[in-house]
Amino acid sequence: MNIPEQETLLINFLTDAELAEWKTYFSSRLPDLRLAAWDDVSVDPLSVRYVLVWEPEAGQLARFPHLRVILSEAAGVDHLLSDSTLPPDIPITRMVTPETAARMADYVTMASYMLVRRLPEIIQAQRHKRWAAHLAGGLASETAVGILGLGRLGTAVAQRLLANGFTVNGWSRSAKTVPGVVGFYGAKGLSPFLTRSQIMVNLLPDTAETRGIINDDFLAQLPDGAGIINVGRGHQLQHDALLRALDRGRVSGAVLDVFPQEPLPEDDPLWCHPGVIVTSHVASLISHQSKAQHALTIIQADRAGQALPLVFNRTLGY
Repeated sequence: MNIPEQETLLINFLTDAELAEWKTYFSSRLPDLRLAAWDDVSVDPLSVRYVLVWEPEAGQLARFPHLRVILSEAAGVDHLLSDSTLPPDIPITRMVTPETAARMADYVTMASYMLVRRLPEIIQAQRHKRWAAHLAGGLASETAVGILGLGRLGTAVAQRLLANGFTVNGWSRSAKTVPGVVGFYGAKGLSPFLTRSQIMVNLLPDTAETRGIINDDFLAQLPDGAGIINVGRGHQLQHDALLRALDRGRVSGAVLDVFPQEPLPEDDPLWCHPGVIVTSHVASLISHQSKAQHALTIIQADRAGQALPLVFNRTLGY
């Protein structure tokens, strides 16, 4: 079998114009690497060493016998794991860049202020042309935010919230130390973490253990009138449980960016619930420039025989 000398990076989410920009960027940095669109019929499957993908069709990744790295276009890789033909020995890297962390920190800080200042209620008052001077809200300095998941993004969010005067608690699977953050960990630490979280931010990784974790029992442990921010995974939050908590006043408001089905169906009650603000999975959506820089770093590390950054651990699930 003759293996083509030129290596190829296949990408499945760029327009023709965007791909042209990527080719220009890579040409001066890795001139011997070919960039091609996913559906480019001129690409020899034997030349494909790298793929950068979002939700590739099942079975497609198994077409490339010399594939070396699968680069996820997102921080999560759950969009890849449902493919039963996914090569088990090929490393998968996650898309977490400095811009990813900055955007996530921006979003969660924004959402925290929205909940502290009772913005869902203010929006409803405006819709009904109702003057609501009583909706002044609270202060960041009087609010404790709990971050569920203290990975790279959770740590970045914690640091930003601390800089804005919030008290920050954090929960993780195992003990972690983040300066300024009151830490809780493990099964025994979850309940005391929840009881102290006036706003709860979900940034958990996608694992079998975290799916559906935010249920009725979970929400019942939060302080009365707590706020919810979900920027982790859509299927970690049970929406029926959230709606019940909102309707009973146990939860005062929610800012949701991720959902089990995306786009969120038009008939989903979350769209119209007065206590919910919906955004379209944009919390940490980064520029193509950052994505290209990230891909370049991964490929350069692979070619140099160095350890790849941000490799998904298939055993731990994140």
